[in-house]
Amino acid sequence: MRTTTNRGLQPNVLGTFDTIVMAVAGSAPAYSLAATTAVLFGAVGYAGPAALLYCAIPMLGIVLAYARLGRIDVNAGAGYSWVGRTLHPFLGFLSGWALVFAATVFMVAGSLPAGSLTLSLIDPGLAANTPLAAAVGAGWFLMMLLVVLGGARLTVRAQLVMSGVEMLILLAFVLAAVAHRGRATAFDWSWFALDRFDGPQGFAAGALIAAFYYWGWDVTSNLSEETRDSRRTAGLAALVGVGFVFVLFEAFTVAVNVLLSAEEIRTAGPNVLAVLGQEIWPGVGGKLLVVAVLLSTVATLETTLLQVTRSLFAMGRDRTLPAALGSVHRRWNTPWVAIVTVGGAALVMFAAAAAAGSVQSILSDAVAAIGLQIAFYYGLAGIAAVVAYKSLLLRSVRNLVLGGLWPLLGSGFMLWAFVESLGELSTTALVIGLGGLLLGVVPLVVYWRKGSDYYRPARLDAVRALAANRDSGPATPRARTGDHQKSYATDF
Repeated sequence: MRTTTNRGLQPNVLGTFDTIVMAVAGSAPAYSLAATTAVLFGAVGYAGPAALLYCAIPMLGIVLAYARLGRIDVNAGAGYSWVGRTLHPFLGFLSGWALVFAATVFMVAGSLPAGSLTLSLIDPGLAANTPLAAAVGAGWFLMMLLVVLGGARLTVRAQLVMSGVEMLILLAFVLAAVAHRGRATAFDWSWFALDRFDGPQGFAAGALIAAFYYWGWDVTSNLSEETRDSRRTAGLAALVGVGFVFVLFEAFTVAVNVLLSAEEIRTAGPNVLAVLGQEIWPGVGGKLLVVAVLLSTVATLETTLLQVTRSLFAMGRDRTLPAALGSVHRRWNTPWVAIVTVGGAALVMFAAAAAAGSVQSILSDAVAAIGLQIAFYYGLAGIAAVVAYKSLLLRSVRNLVLGGLWPLLGSGFMLWAFVESLGELSTTALVIGLGGLLLGVVPLVVYWRKGSDYYRPARLDAVRALAANRDSGPATPRARTGDHQKSYATDF
C-alpha cells in the first residue's frame, strides 16, 4: 500500500472546522438547489420537501456507516477500500469506479451551470448558449484544477472564502423568504406526506434525485489521510454537514413551492433560484442568488476534484488502475497524475457537451445518471459497515441501532431506489449510469489478472481494528517520507 514514489499525501492539513466546511461544500447547497429543484419538481411536483425528508433519513444511515468504517480504516479510497475488504474486492473496485465515473460526469454537469450563470451576470441572453456556457464552464473547471493541484492548504483557504460567502447569502434569503408576504401557492403540510408520490416508482425517482442533492459530503472520508484525528473528524464533519444542508434544502424547496407557480418553476429550469431571488428582492435579489449559485458550483467542483483524484490515487497505489495514478507531486503533495488525468477526461466531455442539447436537458440526464451511481456505491457502503461491525452489534442497543439497523436501512433504501427507478429514467440517463458501471469491468478484469494485492485483501473486522488502534495510540494517516511532519491544520 505504498505510492509509486514512496510518498504519501500530506498528513494533518485539515482540522475539524475545515472538514465540516468541506462536507457542506461537497453537497453544494446553492448549486444543488439551482440545478435540481426544477428536475425534482418535474418528477414529484409539490412533494419535493417529502422526497428530501424521506431520503435524508436513510442517507443519515449511510453517513453513520461511513463514520464507523472510517474509524477502523483510514484510506483515501474510502468505500473502495471498505467494500473490498468486507464484501468482495470486485464490489469494492466497482464502488470506487462508480464514484470516479459519477464525479467525472459531474465535472460537466457542474461546470455548465457555472458557465451559464457567469454569462447571465454579463448578458442574460447569452446564458442559453450551450457551446459558450461549456467554454466558460471549462475555464472555471481549469481554475479549480490548478487550485487542487496546488495542494490541500491552498484548497482549504479557497474553500473557506467561497463557501463562507455562499452561506451568508443563502441564510439571508431564508430569512427574507420567511418575511415575504406574497405567495403563489398556500403552504401545505401534505408536501411532506408519503402519499403525495405517484406510486413506488415515482417515489424512487424522487429519492434518486434527492440523493443527488446530498451527494458530496463523503469527500471528508476521501480526505481522511490528510485530516487531523481523522478517525473521529471525518464522520463528525459528515454528520454536521448533512444536517446543515438538509435544513437549507427544505427551507428553499418550501420557499420555491410557496412563492413560485408551477409554470414558473418548470420554465425557470436551472435558473429557478434567480427567479426566486427576484420574487423575494426585486432588482438585486436574483443576481445575489446567482452569485451564491456560482460560488457553490465552483466550490463543489473543487471538492469533487478532491474526491475523484483521491479515489484514483488509492486505486493507483493499489495497482487496480495504472500505478502512475498513485504518484504524488514532490512539492505540492498532491496526486498530480490523477488530477491531470481527470482534467483531460473532463475536457473531452466538455467538447461533447458543447455539441449537445440545452443546458437543462444535459443537467436532467446527468443528475439521473449520477443518482444511479450514488445509490450503488452508498448502498454497498452501508452493507460493508454492518459486516465489519457484526461482532459488536448485539453488545448494546446503541450499537444495534446506529451500527446495524440504520446503516442497513440506508443501504436497502439506496439499492431499492437504484432498481425501482430504472423504469422511469430516460435512455440517455440509463446509458450513462449503467454503461458507466459496466465500463469499470474492463480495468477490473485487467488488473485482477495482473495480480494486484487489492484482490487478496486482509479482511476488515471492527473488533481487531479497534483493538489494534487502542494498542497503537492515535491514528496517523500514511505520511510521506521526509522531514515535514508537523500539523498544518487551519482550524482557529
